[in-house]
Amino acid sequence: MNEAASETRLPDPVVAEPAPRRRTCAVAVGAGPAAVIVGGGAPVVVQSMTNTDTADVESTVTQVLALAQQGSELVRITVDRDEAAAAVPHIFEKLAQKGCHVPLVGDFHYIGHKLLADHPACGEALAKYRINPGNVGFKEKKDKQFASIVELAAKHGKAVRIGANWGSLDQELLTYLMDLNHASDRPLDARAVTREALVRSALMSARRAEEIGLPKNRIVISAKVSAVQDLIAVYRMLAERSDYALHLGLTEAGMGSKGIVASSAALGVLLQDGIGDTIRVS
Repeated sequence: MNEAASETRLPDPVVAEPAPRRRTCAVAVGAGPAAVIVGGGAPVVVQSMTNTDTADVESTVTQVLALAQQGSELVRITVDRDEAAAAVPHIFEKLAQKGCHVPLVGDFHYIGHKLLADHPACGEALAKYRINPGNVGFKEKKDKQFASIVELAAKHGKAVRIGANWGSLDQELLTYLMDLNHASDRPLDARAVTREALVRSALMSARRAEEIGLPKNRIVISAKVSAVQDLIAVYRMLAERSDYALHLGLTEAGMGSKGIVASSAALGVLLQDGIGDTIRVS
């Protein structure tokens, strides 16, 4: 009698299902019937980003329409100067005229506080603001400029993604943690310290936004790196420490099959773990 025939019962099955979705705070991006829910058990939201000059209204509208038609549920556009900020309301209006109500996300760097203050119609047309705590300002200006953007978002009922990034990490925070690690009797390697700094930057900024007046149900966070294993580790840390809605993405993934494979590997592992509420492949 062979071994299989002598068995009295089958072995316990290996789990062939993804882990339960991590429960997060639901964030409404946009208003009314066109609002998209990120987190809170809603299906994972797919988003993309234009590569046009936002000041070129027609080109940007054309690309947003194409992305929406292909399934992008949110579309991010760069708002980097006055001309781009001034164009946003016109983009919003032209999309609406064409029956497209996909929520627009404004990507701000360095001068977002000024652009939103100088172009209030821009802030009203956008459904969500994306800010990076590593480049929102420096030294004494940082807190003030961060607060300015958050206050405007709270005033207009807009969502905010607080997006920390490995390549523009808060150097003061990183230096503090490196010094702390150096003094430890069991120091971590530099990459582990950098991962900790990235996680802290995102969480500290999100909690600061709440203190300023932006409710948790308006906050999405991300902490992007370019290495697959680092990204997986960082998001597992975020998932353990908070219930903010999480935006997944591998920064600087690259073009072609290399970028597709790297992004798919990182995001696939995290989604299988039940981590992630919205994704974008860059």
